[in-house]
Amino acid sequence: MGRQHSYRATVRWTGNTGSGTSGYRGYGRAHDILGDGKPTLRGSADPAFLGDPGCWNPEEFLLVSRSQCHMLTYLSVCARDGVRITAYEDVATGVMEEAAGRSGRFAEVVLNPVVTVADAAMAERARSAHHDAHQTCFIANSVNFPVHHRPTIRVG
Repeated sequence: MGRQHSYRATVRWTGNTGSGTSGYRGYGRAHDILGDGKPTLRGSADPAFLGDPGCWNPEEFLLVSRSQCHMLTYLSVCARDGVRITAYEDVATGVMEEAAGRSGRFAEVVLNPVVTVADAAMAERARSAHHDAHQTCFIANSVNFPVHHRPTIRVG
């Protein structure tokens, strides 16, 4: 077996309005996400499940995790291959579907990275590096839904 990496985070429910989970509509979905030495993140459920739209929800965290891991892996691939990236931004989208009588699941995620390279000669490798990043991204290798990539490469 290869190397193992361990992670730890605390999720603390803060939504008890006084009567606990006495009924589905009677409790808050608010919670804090804590980590040693890190800022606390405020979480809730998706508004469709009575959550606070001003807080991050688990579905958004999954989407962000997928996008963030792809970016970090992509930047590593480019650095290794001598492709100098000067800017990267991804407006990722995801679709979760609920089936009648069953739980929901993600149907797909689409990553839309806009990448700026330092030199036009690097543009084609910058484009193809998305494939390599997808193949080696830890989170991509951990999910069971399709992830599509629609990169835009700019020279700047």
